[in-house]
Amino acid sequence: MRGHSRCQNHGNLIAHSGIDDMFELPKLDLKGSVSHQEWQSRLDLAACYRLVADMGWDDLIYTHISAKVPGTEHYLVNAFGLSFDEVTASNLVKVDLAGNILDDTPFEINPAGFTIHSAVHEAREDAHCVIHLHTNATIAVSTLKEGLLPLSQYSCFSLSSLGIHGYEGLAVNPEEKKRLQEDMSDNNHLLLPNHGALTVGPTVGDAFMRMYDLQRACEIQLMIQSTGQEATPVAPEIVEGIFQQAKVVHSGSTGGQKSWPAMLRKAYRLDPGFAE
Repeated sequence: MRGHSRCQNHGNLIAHSGIDDMFELPKLDLKGSVSHQEWQSRLDLAACYRLVADMGWDDLIYTHISAKVPGTEHYLVNAFGLSFDEVTASNLVKVDLAGNILDDTPFEINPAGFTIHSAVHEAREDAHCVIHLHTNATIAVSTLKEGLLPLSQYSCFSLSSLGIHGYEGLAVNPEEKKRLQEDMSDNNHLLLPNHGALTVGPTVGDAFMRMYDLQRACEIQLMIQSTGQEATPVAPEIVEGIFQQAKVVHSGSTGGQKSWPAMLRKAYRLDPGFAE
């Protein structure tokens, strides 16, 4: 029995060793190896991934958030195979619009996932950050025939700048890029029926705030509709008025510049490891 026990323990040691190897991610440290502007973009983007995970908006290792490297035509995106709470400033992958990896990195990206992002970045010079998610609320509302309705203040922030792009299957067809660009146009929010949602912004903070508003709008709409009671919509002129008021209050932005420092502090409280 003792011999059997020793053999069993030895097997467990081997098994645990294999598990440890499987769970250990390559450690990268790009701080000091890239420009200050790129490092700041990496910090903001990594923080955004962590915040999305904390909000429960992530989808295992799928969906993407991308950000432009200032002064270049290159973009940062998550490494394929990492969960959002594993993303760090250093393990983000730098790519060009074709999805070619430009870093010396052990990580890869999901080319199909970057198709949507490259389409938006290519057509929108102002879209320095693109957030694409598959949340339950955005999938549900985007798939309704009536789509997003003016049932809350949150919906008003999205409705005046909202496009719709119909589902065409997995985003692997290059021909879909043109149609997506046309549907996105100059909008800052895009609902993707059967699929999810997308927001853009001149900063990570703006894109995040737009997704926050759109997500809340969808959640509230579904809660109202679940009651089965007749709802009171916001009048069209008020929808337009709120959109214009928000632009003035937030100095022409979505409030991302105001809220992002607080969100960044929250990311540090959650786990400062994102800044490595």
